[in-house]
Amino acid sequence: MAPLTTVILGSLLVYLTHAEKHGVQVIGHLKKGLNPPSASDLAFGSSHLMAAIKTGIVIGIIGLAEGIAVGRTFAMFKNYHIDGNKEMIAFGMMNIAGSCTSCYLTAGPFSRTAVNFNAGSRSAVSNIVMATAVMFTLLFLTPLFHYTPLVVLSSIIIAAMLGLLDYEAAIHLWKIEKFDFLICLGAYLGVVLGSVEIGLIIAITVSLLRIILFVARPRTMVLGNIPNSGIYRSMDQYQMANSVPGVLILQIDAPVFFANASYLRERISRWIYEEEDRLKSAGEASLHYVILDLSAVGSIDTSGISMLEELMKNVHRKRLQLLLANPQSEMMKKLDKSKLIDKIGQGWIFLTVEEAVSACNFMLHTCKAIHVAVDQNAEENKV
Repeated sequence: MAPLTTVILGSLLVYLTHAEKHGVQVIGHLKKGLNPPSASDLAFGSSHLMAAIKTGIVIGIIGLAEGIAVGRTFAMFKNYHIDGNKEMIAFGMMNIAGSCTSCYLTAGPFSRTAVNFNAGSRSAVSNIVMATAVMFTLLFLTPLFHYTPLVVLSSIIIAAMLGLLDYEAAIHLWKIEKFDFLICLGAYLGVVLGSVEIGLIIAITVSLLRIILFVARPRTMVLGNIPNSGIYRSMDQYQMANSVPGVLILQIDAPVFFANASYLRERISRWIYEEEDRLKSAGEASLHYVILDLSAVGSIDTSGISMLEELMKNVHRKRLQLLLANPQSEMMKKLDKSKLIDKIGQGWIFLTVEEAVSACNFMLHTCKAIHVAVDQNAEENKV
């Protein structure tokens, strides 16, 4: 009742004080009646048809994006699900019917949705009631809105919007993920200072940039062994994890494709250089094996396969051996078709990191035993 009471009192106040003559903007004269049918006015042979189609596609995409975004926003308040396909069909049928009755493009505007939400609507039946009320108003009540001030209509929308501002959610985003907060802030400022479309564009653009940055710069981490177990985890996250002597274990935490192949090659090469320098400065056993944990690599393209082949060649130039641990089935198919498995060697591909480390330790102990035996034979020959 609050919006209706505001409209009635505002209209009465303007009428009694003649405020429209003192600079207060009012709705003014409204024509009675419903919109006339316009199906007969459609001209598919017009020279402006292509321009109308291009404009319609752009407007349709913007209207659909806005409507679905608004729908999902209010769906979170009431904990229900929004089906994007059904929303698209509903928007399409609604605008096809509206275009035959002289209507503008109809979507799900944020302001009217907020007013409808605050009015207590619970289902789509509210739209039927609203349409009936609008039809009755257009037929009989339009003269009563002549003195309705525009500021009253603005205040109804603003009051509805203020109830949707969730400061606690913004603070929660800031505490958990700063980037999500920046997306939220950009969308908010875009809507407040511009329009819903600008806010959507800002939010989508920043989100896409974040995805591109995440995919183009995936995480790579050094794994270590958790004491008294066969589990290998990030040494940055688990301080008690121990490195394996003579073995460098690296995990790639994203799909490998053209956008990040060069970065991964450089990053893995840098890890190898840093590990060799660390071992040399610490006087520990030199590096012999490099294990790549591919359990988080869901897919790989030809650029990623080329990267692995180049990495294998670089590792072999340093007289090191490259091992692969837990590659996914899709990745194994592509590695097999590209003949990279034969180049690496089937004996250097393992199901788990633990098995790969065990194989490396066995080879290191075997080589050490051989060297000891050779040294003993050399000493005996001298004697």
